[in-house]
Amino acid sequence: MTTTSQLPATTVHRSRFDGQVLTPGARGYDSARSVWNGMIDHRPKLIVQCASVHDVVTAVRHAREHDLEIGVRCGGHNIAGLAVPDGGLMIDLTPLRRVTVDPVTRRARVQGGAMLGALDRAAQSFGLATTAGNVSHTGVGGLTLGGGMGWLARRHGLACDNVVSCTVVTADGDVVRASADERPDLFWGLRGGGGNFGIVVEFEFRLHPVGTRALAVELTFPLDRAGAALRGWRDLAEEAARQATLTAGISADTATLGYVWVGDPGAGRAMLPALRSIGEPDGEVVRELSYTELQTRDDSIEGHTRRRYWKGHYLPELSDGAIGALVDRDPADPTLPGVSLQAYGGAIADIDDDATAFSHRRARFEYVAAVGWSDPAEDGLRMGAARQAAAKLEPFATGAYVNALSDEGALGVRRAYSEAKRARLTAVKDAYDPDNVFHLNHNIVPTRR
Repeated sequence: MTTTSQLPATTVHRSRFDGQVLTPGARGYDSARSVWNGMIDHRPKLIVQCASVHDVVTAVRHAREHDLEIGVRCGGHNIAGLAVPDGGLMIDLTPLRRVTVDPVTRRARVQGGAMLGALDRAAQSFGLATTAGNVSHTGVGGLTLGGGMGWLARRHGLACDNVVSCTVVTADGDVVRASADERPDLFWGLRGGGGNFGIVVEFEFRLHPVGTRALAVELTFPLDRAGAALRGWRDLAEEAARQATLTAGISADTATLGYVWVGDPGAGRAMLPALRSIGEPDGEVVRELSYTELQTRDDSIEGHTRRRYWKGHYLPELSDGAIGALVDRDPADPTLPGVSLQAYGGAIADIDDDATAFSHRRARFEYVAAVGWSDPAEDGLRMGAARQAAAKLEPFATGAYVNALSDEGALGVRRAYSEAKRARLTAVKDAYDPDNVFHLNHNIVPTRR
């Protein structure tokens, strides 16, 4: 391990730097640069593991003084590995992981390096929660800045809809607060605009009394009967209570259709007859579990070893044509990606689309084609299969979730935001990062660049 003594004394003073600085060859360097997608093998010049807000400020100023590209790492789930700048300076926020819950005001203060699991556990000790993603080792920051879909979104809005304020380190190294009353333009951009405008070192979230129990229901159908079942599942999604999130997955030669209910499992079971009416399944699973178990059931047991790729869409409806494209697959082809659908609507659509940078609030379903593998020789084959699967759904899509973008570049940004919203995002970028210091993201390019 190296220390801050390797950075210029004019930039970092040992007595004022609380974290660690790693350089190539140092103990911990390789693990620190590893992210969830095993395809990413970038080697930063410096990895600055920040243990205080001052450390983040110091790292930003040092990078700018020495013309080093900045990447910001929290959970490391970005599929393109944008957190890890090759030859640049990676700001690792994971030491900043404190979560503080006030059960009286129903507020949580969450540092920028915390994982979703830490937020869930802290809030659930009081029977509270806020919308968070479905994988507990995802970073709170990346999920929330892109929008933040989760099992509570149809009932309480997206993660970004539950943010009360953000503490942000700007491209100039200033520390500012953004809320509805302070820097509302920045606050607007942070809720769905990704990491374009600064480094959020603390979020303040609104919490909700959701209890501690949940229900997960899955029916499994063979592929040759999946089309009819999907049509029934689609119709059920239109009528479902907000406590239910309808889910679908197609893998190999089967389709798994069901829902997740957060709250009293007995109330959730009332939906079972309607789900069973969509067709005769080959299998059924009805599982009661705690909310924290629900939030960890999709965790990746492979950690940071699998090679990964995905493509995503928003669907304004699940038409019969889209269903036909979903089930049009060769069950004997081992390279095909797994496909998932998750229903939107409810509280997500209640909020005006202009209220936040997050877009496509009227989408009915999110589609993702995802693949994981271990042999580098299969990279082209696996990625090509995911692209081909997603291309079949493109005629039925109206945009994409910014957190589901992979290697689309500027085209992906255009899919994620309307022209009017991109113009507004550009104005925020011009105000807070006119030099595009924070560009390792799904980038909003400032005007003068």
